[in-house]
Amino acid sequence: MAATGERIVDGTDPIWWRRVFGELLGTFFLVLVSVGPGVVNQRLGGEPVSRTAAVIAPGLMLASIILFMGAVSGAHLNPSVTLAFALRRDFPWRRVPGYLVAQFAGAVTAAALLAGLLGGHGTAGLTVPAPGISTPLALVWELILTVGLLSTILGTASGAQNVGPMAAVAVGGYLALGGLWASPLTGASMNVFRSLGPALVYGQSRGWWAYLLGPLLAVPVAVGIARLLRGPGGGHVSRRTAQGTA
Repeated sequence: MAATGERIVDGTDPIWWRRVFGELLGTFFLVLVSVGPGVVNQRLGGEPVSRTAAVIAPGLMLASIILFMGAVSGAHLNPSVTLAFALRRDFPWRRVPGYLVAQFAGAVTAAALLAGLLGGHGTAGLTVPAPGISTPLALVWELILTVGLLSTILGTASGAQNVGPMAAVAVGGYLALGGLWASPLTGASMNVFRSLGPALVYGQSRGWWAYLLGPLLAVPVAVGIARLLRGPGGGHVSRRTAQGTA
């Protein structure tokens, strides 16, 4: 996502552990603020955290994370983002497994903390298809939403359209806007680990494969769109943005 400065790209990157930790920490906070409102509402009763606040908060959190640690890891926080950057030749494939493990660990840790401190049961805070929304239909919606998110990220990371710190506003804004209208349908996850990590912790599996396949199938679609709009990836600016520059 958004970053500035110089990057280290060889296999002996001395701060690789910082980049991986950054992905764990960033995903932890993103999932904490995404799952937290539902768990808080269930614990306290009623709706002290409104639906509007619940979908805007993750967007604001994402923008904040991009600004405070995007230069370290690129602030992917989402396996679809990591895979899209790799497919665009902006991020080394050899680094993908480490990022995915860190993101999954961050998501599970956030959900486990919420479960340990606030309890919770059922699907509170989780992303599941709404009544009347089949799992295949939820998959289609998650695919469409994630294509938009990835297109925003790849676009603001490109050499032609890099907008620096404003990328945080664009990406966080898309996440919030997508949630405002689509969260009643599927929860508007757009992130495999944001859905499956908490689902694992809380033992809920309803519609799980929609939240696995939808965001993953969005990756080649969004990368194809980016190629049509901007040509092949692998440019200097987009590589710096994807890999971190600290």
